[in-house]
Amino acid sequence: MGLLPWDMPWGGNGQTMAEWTLEKNKRFPGVPGPVVICVMDGVGHGRRDESDAVWLARTPTLDRLAETVPSLELRAHGKAVGMPSDDDMGNSEVGHNAIGAGRIFDQGAKLVAKAIAEGSIFEGPKAGVWQEVTDHVRERRSTLHFMGLLSDGNVHSHIDHLFAMLRRADHESISRVRVHVLLDGRDVPETSALGYVDALEELLETISAKPDRDYRIASGGGRMTTTMDRYGADWGMVERGWQTHVRGEGRGFRSCREAIETLREEHPGIGDQMLPPFVIVSSDGKPVGPIVDDDAVVFFNFRGDRAIEITQAFELDDFQAFDRGPRPKVLYVGMMEYDGDLHLPSKYLVAPPAIERTLGEYLARAGLPQLAIAETQKFGHVTYFWNGNRSGKFDEKTETYIEIPSDDRPFEERPWMKVAEVTDRLVDELRTGRYRHARVNFANGDMVGHTGHLIAAIQAVEAVDLQIARLLPVIEKAQGALIVTADHGNADCMVEIDKKTGKPVTGPDGHVRPKTSHTLNPVPFHLFAPGTEIRLVPQSTHPGLANLAATILDLLGFIPPDDYEPSLIENAS
Repeated sequence: MGLLPWDMPWGGNGQTMAEWTLEKNKRFPGVPGPVVICVMDGVGHGRRDESDAVWLARTPTLDRLAETVPSLELRAHGKAVGMPSDDDMGNSEVGHNAIGAGRIFDQGAKLVAKAIAEGSIFEGPKAGVWQEVTDHVRERRSTLHFMGLLSDGNVHSHIDHLFAMLRRADHESISRVRVHVLLDGRDVPETSALGYVDALEELLETISAKPDRDYRIASGGGRMTTTMDRYGADWGMVERGWQTHVRGEGRGFRSCREAIETLREEHPGIGDQMLPPFVIVSSDGKPVGPIVDDDAVVFFNFRGDRAIEITQAFELDDFQAFDRGPRPKVLYVGMMEYDGDLHLPSKYLVAPPAIERTLGEYLARAGLPQLAIAETQKFGHVTYFWNGNRSGKFDEKTETYIEIPSDDRPFEERPWMKVAEVTDRLVDELRTGRYRHARVNFANGDMVGHTGHLIAAIQAVEAVDLQIARLLPVIEKAQGALIVTADHGNADCMVEIDKKTGKPVTGPDGHVRPKTSHTLNPVPFHLFAPGTEIRLVPQSTHPGLANLAATILDLLGFIPPDDYEPSLIENAS
């Protein structure tokens, strides 16, 4: 007998239709209306003091939810989201991966660190791409370029990964190396760049002191001005990076330190992430390291969202975003595959996590209409990251993705961003009665938190609170449920805190140093489901973001897959 229709395989993971079936939960039927999850990006539970913009903000809606509906704190950092250790802060990629997948996968930071520690990135059956890179430049007597975010933030990259590759290149007798540095000040203290640059320069000088070695920094710029755009929000950033790194065009300096110090003097108060692009030049004024034919380029960021666009500029033949001019014929390699559907880049050093059977795919297979909505800055978070780093939809008929264009103004100048417009559209869509599930990201707490502006961050959190208030009556009228949570902390700590003393860190001028990076703080979980009796698991179970997918399925009236992290609703099982 042949396979019955419900036994036929779906997709590339070999699952049958029967295995995709979501079984109804007879003990806990869920809610009749839509189940909506609102991710307040970057809004955690902080110290509840003057450092905490979330506590300082006027948030009557969040306060009322905390007092009147089932609530918990969720872990959103470290091992709970697949990072190497609990000293690693969470981020939007791993947070949305965990929420959407319902399980914890080893993430890019952990996978790359492991590949380097074990040596598999350089040697053995998995090291073919690295060997291809080194053979390429050795045979052609060309230059090996490294490009990426220079810090130990461990969100997009880690300086240790770069150092390991530089040492390995030296070990393998690569003569000429150039490094194109993107300065952070966002996942690390806002003016910490010189510490990373000095450490890099020391290593490059040590290697260059050897015979037949020429290792130098070639160009740079702040991560929010140069190269690292995402979701097509500002292709001008990528174009500036292309002109700077590839063509060697831009303002010239004799060293990276000179560039940073000069630009800081000219722009008082500027953070590293906003520094203009620059080129390092030799004594005759010529750039020391433009990217030319026969060179090889390694983009050493492991996270995908801010690596995809520059990758497209290097790899796509049909490229329309800006005029690249003559495109150099180079071997381009990513630290990881940044988009598994578009297969970008075509070559990469470490395989990304294989995230499959996400919540979104299960609902699509079940034919349940679902909505994903956010403004541009976080649109890929509720689509690409939520779906396990997968572009596009599982089912065009049942899935609706809505992107509200973001402002192109500095976030501290408009801390409300597009949260009202996102809510306008979300409310309109929910009132159609079409959707069984919806997910929305409010970007304010994270994007404004990264600026280090405390007052703006307070206003950002207040703007989010106001829009959540608008959602509650819509959810109640539809007899649905609203989960209010976050993917990681950020606005909950806006000043640097000394780990030993617990007191704010002050700079030479006596002012408190602003904090622009994410936090290790837990995030809120509030479940608004009027008319449904809900009892949550104890806080002592230490729940995390990965528990949310099963919780959503419970509220939809389905039994979650066996390997999903348990639901937060205790009386559903």
